[in-house]
Amino acid sequence: MKDPKSFSRQLDSLLIKIGKDASHENFISSIMNELVNNFGKELMITDGCIYDQRDTKFLLVYELKENTWAKEISMDSPAINLIKENNSYIYDDPVLRREFGCKIESCLTPAAININTPERQLLIVFGLYDGWVREEISLFINAFQMALSFRLFSDIMDTELTKAVQIQQSLLPKSAPKFPGFDIAGQSIPTIIVGGDFYEYFETDEGYLGVSIGDASGHGIPAALLVRDVVVGLRMGLASRFKLTYILKKLNTVIQKNSFASNFVSLVLGEFEKDGHFFYVNAGHPAPFLIEGNKITELASTGMVLGFLKDLDVQRSHVHIRQGSVLVLYTDGIIERANEDGEQYEIQRLQDLVMENQKKSAREILDLIYRDVYNFGGAVHWEDDASVVVIKRV
Repeated sequence: MKDPKSFSRQLDSLLIKIGKDASHENFISSIMNELVNNFGKELMITDGCIYDQRDTKFLLVYELKENTWAKEISMDSPAINLIKENNSYIYDDPVLRREFGCKIESCLTPAAININTPERQLLIVFGLYDGWVREEISLFINAFQMALSFRLFSDIMDTELTKAVQIQQSLLPKSAPKFPGFDIAGQSIPTIIVGGDFYEYFETDEGYLGVSIGDASGHGIPAALLVRDVVVGLRMGLASRFKLTYILKKLNTVIQKNSFASNFVSLVLGEFEKDGHFFYVNAGHPAPFLIEGNKITELASTGMVLGFLKDLDVQRSHVHIRQGSVLVLYTDGIIERANEDGEQYEIQRLQDLVMENQKKSAREILDLIYRDVYNFGGAVHWEDDASVVVIKRV
């Protein structure tokens, strides 16, 4: 074997490559080839193969040199039991070697690692010829096993996270609707790649515009899946022209049945008429507010958050939005953002900002809100999901 320092650097280089190289169909076999080419002479590795679990057997799916290895190995065999117990194993017992197709008189010794992911189980086997050193082989295959297992698991997690991102992106509006007499802008910023905030617009054939904003407890994939259920439920309910209170009660039942007890959703759901009337329900969400000159009207809660109690008691309320008035819906990530002294942004600061800029467009007001809140928090990463919808009657 070459000197330990040089070997260590070369091994580190390969492990980094495992973590960085782009995944592809032949990713594992290509890494295995490179490994044997780089370390074969030093570690006495001359061959290798890959087995994939299929039902009650491990089937040979790749081999460096043809017709060397057994085409299949039973899941109940002593050799498989050993590697399941140890995750890696050097089969220097001549009888156990035979289970991999190595003849008793052959000097080829299988050294195998077990790769488990939620999707599959693999055996990666290296063939050692005479002169190998146990400590060196153990160090090598264990490092390889850890690096490859982590990489494959990370790929799966990235795939699942990508799915969650796609779910959330598909739920958020691509653009604001063109509703006669209203100027509308909305945005949502998750604290991590996916979050629990959402907002939505619903246009109906009857000439109404529905709008919702909500906050599902938690972050990440569980919150994204809960948001998906809520938004789909809202779309179905409004498309069927159900009453607002009925829609929320049905949603509450769905969340109670299909979620963990700790999951809940605060939500504002309302419908605009072209003459400015806005009928809404507020299920435990931070109160939207209406700015009209120097007057502030808060749309207080009309019921409990969804998912908290089995039987939801929620009422419908109403407000009229006159020309020039600005309605702001938001989540608590806006008003609870803190500065370096621990002081929160709070509702009063938000209302003052909108009042001072109420003559601007909905998009300009939205951008001002995010800029001011972001800077208030020291221009650092958002600690909570932050969503805002600004609706101005023009």
